[in-house]
Amino acid sequence: MKLKTAHIQNYRSVLDTGIFEVESAKTILVGPNEAGKTAVLQALQQINPPQGVKRLDTLRDYPRAKYNDITTGKVDPKKVPIATVVFTLDDEDVMALPVSMRGVEGYTFTRYMSNNASHNLIGAPALPTVGSIKRDMIRLAAHVDGRTPVADSVVASTAQTDKLNALLKDLSDEDSVSGELSDALKRWVNTLIAHADDSEDTRIDRLQAALSIGADRDLALNTLHDRIPVFVLFSNYFRVRPLIHLGHLADRLQSNTLDDEQYDYGNKCLLQLLGFTARDLSDLGKAPEPPANKPEALKTYRDQLDRRKYQLNSASVQLTNEIRSVWKPSSTRPEADRLRLDVDGQYLKVVVEDELGVEIELDQRSEGFQWLVSFFVVFFAEAADRHENAILLLDEPGMSLHALKQREFRETITKLAAKNQTIYTTHSPFLVGPNELDYVRVVELNDRNIGTKVHTTVTSSDPAALLPLQEALGYDLAQSLFAQRRNLVLEGLTDEWYLEGVAALFADGGGIKLNDKIALVTAGTAGKVVYFATILHAHNLKVAALLDSDSAGDAAAKQDTLIHKLGRKGILRTKDYAPAIAKAEIEDLLRDTLPIIARDQLGWDVVDQATQQASRPLVDIFSNVTGFSKYKLAKAFLRWTRDNHFEVLSELERTAWTKLITDINAALK
Repeated sequence: MKLKTAHIQNYRSVLDTGIFEVESAKTILVGPNEAGKTAVLQALQQINPPQGVKRLDTLRDYPRAKYNDITTGKVDPKKVPIATVVFTLDDEDVMALPVSMRGVEGYTFTRYMSNNASHNLIGAPALPTVGSIKRDMIRLAAHVDGRTPVADSVVASTAQTDKLNALLKDLSDEDSVSGELSDALKRWVNTLIAHADDSEDTRIDRLQAALSIGADRDLALNTLHDRIPVFVLFSNYFRVRPLIHLGHLADRLQSNTLDDEQYDYGNKCLLQLLGFTARDLSDLGKAPEPPANKPEALKTYRDQLDRRKYQLNSASVQLTNEIRSVWKPSSTRPEADRLRLDVDGQYLKVVVEDELGVEIELDQRSEGFQWLVSFFVVFFAEAADRHENAILLLDEPGMSLHALKQREFRETITKLAAKNQTIYTTHSPFLVGPNELDYVRVVELNDRNIGTKVHTTVTSSDPAALLPLQEALGYDLAQSLFAQRRNLVLEGLTDEWYLEGVAALFADGGGIKLNDKIALVTAGTAGKVVYFATILHAHNLKVAALLDSDSAGDAAAKQDTLIHKLGRKGILRTKDYAPAIAKAEIEDLLRDTLPIIARDQLGWDVVDQATQQASRPLVDIFSNVTGFSKYKLAKAFLRWTRDNHFEVLSELERTAWTKLITDINAALK
């Protein structure tokens, strides 16, 4: 089961985020401080929180400005939706459903302010109405009563007809048949089977199938409810102490008087990871060694000590390997070499051992390193327990890490997301990869009267909300601009997405491969292509440019500077690969596929227009669609490429892209 969309309402600063899409692996919530990113995660966790997480509290969680509606009784907390989500179903989910429900397309769940919930099936067979089965029931009753079936308006007075009339008393034809009514009618039909002849078999089968829909729906809902993933929210406040007094911690846990619940949570997870309770380790530290004349007791004692030693060592190795994957010590900048967990009497110690063998307590290391250790301890402990395959909600992960460590930790999140669908918040440009913009959801709070909004598209009226994305792109551009010998300058970001998406399809499917040594440089507009090309050419780098064949692309292609720097061979035009369209843009190289994707994913149906107006640019055709944007279309194409093969492209498209990629490779060979 995968989260598909989410909708947060009536929670703290959030009045209504709007419905936003969630990616199947990782989704990034980007926005400035106080935009409401944390509130979105906290509300989302209430869909199915782990045990021990505080539930919704009207006094604390309902928007303060509207709280008077609660106290005056104007608003019923049981009817106030907080989080509504839609799940897609995997094969295991579908096979767990009754056969009649296996065409279900999804499952939706809503949590309300009073912690009650509702759920529903998407695409399930509709419940029958009284009117839709009434005729069959009347005729079956008449048949069993020994009568010839009569008109619906005639009321039979014999036993089965009377029973049926009693069951349907006070019901209209529009009323749905479900629950107790469905069960009662089904029992009534079953009692008549033995008294009906073979001519009624088809009618009885039809009635039984209709009356089973309600029970099957209920069973499907209960089944999917039990399969909802746990939503685990990781906070920066979870920390592991470098020195834990086991006896004191065991007493606090036993009496439920923790000094600081969030701080001690990390310590509890550390013990969980080790497979011991605080009391077990404490008692083992107090136990005297048995006398030598009791070999069985001595063996048991030694086995306990060895098990403790081996589990501590195993956990130390696991944590060390994971931390090294991000921290990456080097010979020129020695960092933490090894993390070691050890027990000394009543104390559990977490120390860092460097390459010289010097041991340093964890709290003497940097904040970033402490956070990383704590994160992996909590994650491994939780993932190994009830939260395996859960949905991870990470609130500002790695903020105390150095910028370059954040970039490395970004890859760690990607690995986590391969097994656990992950949503994380950030305002750091280093936790957003340049190829991850389609994973980004922009969170903004421009007006308290409107509340927090979440945009599926990379758009915002607040420049601060987009700043991390601008910084991420700027940093990546600065790092890569002069790093590659071969550079292809593109007009816009969507051009890069189309080229990368098709290149990936070809590479996976055995088609021509785009030279992986070619850097794709996005200029932003056709007019800026000449500036990027000039700068790159000045550094003695190989440069080519791909320009659309619209008016802006024509103007750029005719600039003397660009022609002089790149030569005719280095200026590639989309019209050369879609010759039937005079002002072709890169979208026209996918003219057969994009209309289908737009129709199926976005509800923009221009399939017929694209066929009938074969010489008109595809973007012009789409421009008449309400809400059209090139960004949305390109993003939908990227999603499509993840689940499709290059042979799904039409023959004309494969031919055009094969020629384009061949020419790009030749221009930058």
